[in-house]
Amino acid sequence: MCGLLLINKPSGITSFGVVSRIKRLTGERHIGHTGTLDPMATGVLPVLIGRAAKLSDYLICADKSYTAKIRLGITTDTLDITGKVLSEKKVLVTECEVDSVLKSFLGESMQIPPMFSAVKKDGVRLYSLARQGKEIDVPPRRITVFSAARQSGINKSAEFTADFNVSKGTYIRSLVRDIGEKLGTGAVLTSLVRTKTAGFCIDECAELENLTEENISEYILPAENAVAYFNKATVTRAQAFRFSNGGSLSFERLKNSKFSEGEIVRVYLEDEFLGLAEAVSDKKELKFKCLINDLKGE
Repeated sequence: MCGLLLINKPSGITSFGVVSRIKRLTGERHIGHTGTLDPMATGVLPVLIGRAAKLSDYLICADKSYTAKIRLGITTDTLDITGKVLSEKKVLVTECEVDSVLKSFLGESMQIPPMFSAVKKDGVRLYSLARQGKEIDVPPRRITVFSAARQSGINKSAEFTADFNVSKGTYIRSLVRDIGEKLGTGAVLTSLVRTKTAGFCIDECAELENLTEENISEYILPAENAVAYFNKATVTRAQAFRFSNGGSLSFERLKNSKFSEGEIVRVYLEDEFLGLAEAVSDKKELKFKCLINDLKGE
């Protein structure tokens, strides 16, 4: 079994828990998700099955969109509502002030990931250190916030909803923390929905609870759907055989060969997706990256 499964991850289960359930339903050992969601969070979780798991890095790198519910006037150790309360303040900010602060985070910046996260420090997950009560200096990482906009008014509980479109590696919990600090009130995340990633939207996703051993194959999409945004190269059967054995492909022998340096390219034999290659301009060739499908009849 090989392909892409789009799951609307429910709240209360880890991304690893979703993968474990898919393994049981499919009987396939090689399964991976493409971008961790916190147990509290819901939304789009692409899962790659079988050989398609080799494509996971290309989906993890994609931009992501979220809808977040934010509560002002409180901080916690986990940066969300599930954590231990560290401080509480009265909220005296206007919606215009919130909008101004949201706008100030647009563009590139350096962000410090949460202590309660899967980021590793010297080979150890930060959440493991946090549970031991250890505080360490977490190195910041460069992120980009493409859009940040309030979608609701501030209610009586000092909560509002906002939409974000961000680069890979961005923690919305950290972004909410920083928004709260800039407003002078503190803030925590009370709910989070990933609405889009790698071009896939939440309305395309299957509900985990609806999947069974009998019907799961009906929800599995072709592996090539996971990387449909890459350009395509069509090869002859002889070239396809060479590629399937890890060989490079000369630009001169390709039907289409206008690729830029370092570009990742989908390789096809007629309508059959074989795998991915990387363009090497100075050598005028496509270098083998991964094989997803074997040649038919081989």
